[in-house]
Amino acid sequence: MAILDIFNDSTIIIPVLRTIFVVITLMIVSGLVIKTVKRKLLNRAKTKKQVSNIGIFSDILTYFIWVLLVIFALFTYSGSWTGLGLVVGLLSAALGWALQKPITGVAAWIMVVIRRPFQIGDRIIIGSVKGDVKDITLTHVYIEEVGGIVEGEENSRRIIMVPNSNLFEHNIINYTLQDEYILDQVSFIVTHQSNVDKAVEIALNAAKKHMKEYSHLIKQEPYARTFFKDSGISIHVRYLSPAQRIQEFSSNVTKEVWNMVMRSKNVEFAYPHHAVVFRNKIKKGQGFQTT
Repeated sequence: MAILDIFNDSTIIIPVLRTIFVVITLMIVSGLVIKTVKRKLLNRAKTKKQVSNIGIFSDILTYFIWVLLVIFALFTYSGSWTGLGLVVGLLSAALGWALQKPITGVAAWIMVVIRRPFQIGDRIIIGSVKGDVKDITLTHVYIEEVGGIVEGEENSRRIIMVPNSNLFEHNIINYTLQDEYILDQVSFIVTHQSNVDKAVEIALNAAKKHMKEYSHLIKQEPYARTFFKDSGISIHVRYLSPAQRIQEFSSNVTKEVWNMVMRSKNVEFAYPHHAVVFRNKIKKGQGFQTT
């Protein structure tokens, strides 16, 4: 039968059009219902985890309804489960060959939903991409970039779309899987003649001052480590900082350390420099005199 004959045959084209119309109508209606319910739930959500769960499960429900509608359309058109099985088998074979990456992406999305290696709002690193998770869809993870065109741990406001298939190919680093805080440090070098104990005290006081607002949430107090360097003693003050404000706090602690060292009488920063010493030879056998 020619293609034109198929389109002219009302016994074929009318059921097809009717099925397509019903499926599209049900998709639109279900989409509006899910979107309305999602919006109301988001208005009541109080935590990042609740927002993430609402987004993920609304996506699951949407995809599930779409699959049911496709099965309904195929069954309606074929008229029997045998015909449906044949159609589904052929489609599966064709899609499996042509859509390997998207299928891998769907498998990765299922892994994210079940295993929860990260959720919306987490700061993560996938391969060379670092940023905050903004959305998780069936095919991509949307990440608000950190760094990139700027140095450090601040948002560049660029959105990077990472294919879900990449989740099986790269390590995933999650800053906030355990809680909202990660270990950060500010380091500086003081001269060998400085009072090291005083330098450590300055470093600890600076960290405690700027982490005061989180002291009731963080169990671990700031601590210091000291190391020998060629030019002096290296002081490292380490503290738990909010992952998404790490740059802000390290900057504040650095400035506080600087101010306190400048006011101190027995602590000095060490820095690379050259000293020139002039010596005059006075008489043979009497050594050198420094001037």
